[in-house]
Amino acid sequence: MTPAELGAVVRDAAARAGLARVAAIPVEPPQRFELYRRWLDAGHHGEMAYLASPEHLEGRADLGVLLRGARTVIVAALAYDPGTPRDPTRGAIARYARGDDYHGVLRDKLRLVADQVAAAIGQPVATRPCVDSAPVLERDLAERAGLGFIGKNTLLIIPGLGSWVVLGELILDVDVDLGGGEPMRSRCGTCRACLDACPTGAFPAELTLDARRCVSYLTIESERAIPEELRRGVGGWIFGCDVCQEACPYNAARPPDPAAALTARDDDHAAPDLLALVAATSNQLRRFVRRTALRRIDRAQLLRNACVALGNLGDARAIPVLRARLDDVSPLVREHAAWALAELARRGVSEN
Repeated sequence: MTPAELGAVVRDAAARAGLARVAAIPVEPPQRFELYRRWLDAGHHGEMAYLASPEHLEGRADLGVLLRGARTVIVAALAYDPGTPRDPTRGAIARYARGDDYHGVLRDKLRLVADQVAAAIGQPVATRPCVDSAPVLERDLAERAGLGFIGKNTLLIIPGLGSWVVLGELILDVDVDLGGGEPMRSRCGTCRACLDACPTGAFPAELTLDARRCVSYLTIESERAIPEELRRGVGGWIFGCDVCQEACPYNAARPPDPAAALTARDDDHAAPDLLALVAATSNQLRRFVRRTALRRIDRAQLLRNACVALGNLGDARAIPVLRARLDDVSPLVREHAAWALAELARRGVSEN
């Protein structure tokens, strides 16, 4: 089959799999690799030392390291539902993580596309699906493929979908032509709403994220104590953060046909009851994170985040719950429970 004929197969398979956007480009050196190196050199990756490891650098510089004979990379976007505005009296989970774990959901869809390509050719095709599972500069690939442009908050913005998407890649050892694929220029103009909205000042400049100050990093990637000077900026977030996305004009509309599997599975995942969460047993916490992206953090991190959120929300009912965590087995949890109690006292919140 010709590359264009395979492109038609990919486009049809992607539509049936429920992918919101799909594009294909030849495997070539990334355009933003040196920017990535400078980002690492500035220490903006924080505790994520693995990002600077040789294997991660090699994969980001050359997709051929990830799949021998790689010729095409298909970049796919799966939309998720931003839902209703956040409830300021309850906790918050980043919208992409409120439903089923997107890693498995998107990987399965990419495998369906790969199976259709192999069936169309009539022989096995070497493929590698990547959903945060391989060192890939996915936003660089998506931009080069013409899916969207990189916003000032470093997220990919797709006209018609905004940044309410998760990205995945399918590397193939065959040529696929989907047509189009012209890189899209930035459409941010003079707007800096996302940068100004960040509660912890995580953007030292446009297109530059200092992960060490990012609420998503602090609540997910970091295994340490959240720096005291940043804890109030965490607000009610217990996993990730959507503040810069909420401020973006391109995200004003709900994406059409978001993936049902990524929709919040229940009210407690759309807006968690922090009192119940901090008081939960280990078994209850395991059930809460089961089959969701929240599995990325352990018990201590989740309770750390929830304690900080309770300190920020100012609910007097949190005081006895937080006191009970002063005897927690984890020093990390004890420290943040103590901070939350002190923060409530500072704000004049009492049980009476």
